Amino acid sequence: MIVLVMGVAGVGKTTIGEALARALGARFIDADDYHPPENVAKMKAGIALQDADRWPWLQHLNRILRDEEKAVLACSALKESYRRRLAQGIDDFKVVYLHGSAGLIRERMKVRRHRYMPAALLDSQLATLEPPADAIAIDVAAPLEDSVAAIVELL
Repeated sequence: MIVLVMGVAGVGKTTIGEALARALGARFIDADDYHPPENVAKMKAGIALQDADRWPWLQHLNRILRDEEKAVLACSALKESYRRRLAQGIDDFKVVYLHGSAGLIRERMKVRRHRYMPAALLDSQLATLEPPADAIAIDVAAPLEDSVAAIVELL
């Protein structure tokens, strides 16, 4: 089983994804680790990525996932087309959609230190977001342990 933990920046994809991977005995993969240097430079400069920037990155992640039996991928995957690209050729692909109020996410982004994703890009991510219709939806206002337990139960 491959589990995609998705949502906008600051929603807790890495924190929840790592805890979920431990609970499932699965490999954790952080999509941020696979961005090419050009994408990282754009984001560091506060420039939102375009689809053309994302396609090779998403295809690379898909190749990695197809070699895994059990993995949790933390990835924004804001559009349905991105999620389809990630899931291509994978039979058991589940989506966990992390969401919360914009105010909560902004507060979290103020206190976190991400290596290249500035809080200034949150608005562009919220504008791009296409909430998935068929996913496990988790409100990130809940405590970490409760969120992970709910995901495990629903998987």
